[in-house]
This record gives sequence, structure tokens and C-alpha cells, in this order.
Amino acid sequence: MTVTVTRQTKETNITAALSLAGGPANVATGVGFFDHMLTALATHAGWGLALTCAGDLHVDDHHTVEDCGIVLGQALAQALGNKSGIARFGSAAIPMDEALAAAHVDISGRPFLVFQAQFSQANAGAFQLCLVEEFLRAFAANAGITLHIRLHYGANGHHEAEAIFKAAAHALRKALLPQAGLLSTKGCI
Repeated sequence: MTVTVTRQTKETNITAALSLAGGPANVATGVGFFDHMLTALATHAGWGLALTCAGDLHVDDHHTVEDCGIVLGQALAQALGNKSGIARFGSAAIPMDEALAAAHVDISGRPFLVFQAQFSQANAGAFQLCLVEEFLRAFAANAGITLHIRLHYGANGHHEAEAIFKAAAHALRKALLPQAGLLSTKGCI
């Protein structure tokens, strides 16, 4: 099943089609490094993703990045439905050359982000690395997940950000593995 979410504001016009069953990743936001990160996220999570965004890049990349997090989070929440039949929890640590990042996720219905990362540079190319946290906050809030991210170390901002996105992807992939029933003592998530 593919879930499609569209969001249009005065700042962005975004459409995302997400398939948790897999497929190609085709991302076009107008922000090259961000496209690279979203492609890595979808590929390593095992998702099919078609995402396009026309944003106010003449202002800066902020609205595009944050709003893509909103839309992708909404798509994931819709795709998960009542969250039955999944492992719910996932953790992963990913090395990317000299960088090491870890991610831990709970498909909890309780949105929360803990982000502990100090990037070695302010930018990767023209992309402001502070926007990584903005994307992940919007994504976690709209997906209804608890997400903990920690960048242990690194020396290259590109590698540090990529390790974060890939760690999040692998943690999500594990959390979405099939498991019988609903993993909750409350009977709902």
C-alpha cells in the first residue's frame, strides 16, 4: 500500500508517496544535499518514496526541510495505521568513515525528539546542518514516534549528517519488522 500526502502553504508545495513495502526513492526538493539525505533515509529504511517539493528557496532552505519532515511524518503515521503487527522498537549505530551516529526509535504514538549532535562544520556544501534537527523534529512529531539521535563523533559534516540519517533509517526498519499482535500492555498505541 502506498500512502500519499500533499501539503500546500504559502511557503511550500509538497507531495510525498510512501510505501513501507519498498520501491525506488525519487526525491526532488531543490536542495541537493537534503535530497541525498532523504534518498538515504528511504533506501536504508527499505521504503519506496516519491517526494517533490517546490519551496521558497529564495528565502532559505528552512521551510522546505521542515515542511518535508511534516509531510513525511504524516505519511508514515498514515501508513502505520493502528501500529499493530510491528516490533515497535528499533536501534542502530552507523559508522560513516570517521563519524559514528546512533538512533533509537519507539513507534509509540508519543512524539518526542532527543537530538544530541555537534557538527564539525556549520554546512555540508550550501546546506545548513542545523536543519537536520529541524527535519527530524518535524518528522518525529508528525509520525507520532519517539526518536533519540546521538552523534558520537566525527570530523566531516557530510559524513556526520549521513550517519544520522542512515542510523534513523535502520532503527525505523527494525521497529517496523513484523511481529504478531500489538506490542503494548495498554492494548493500544
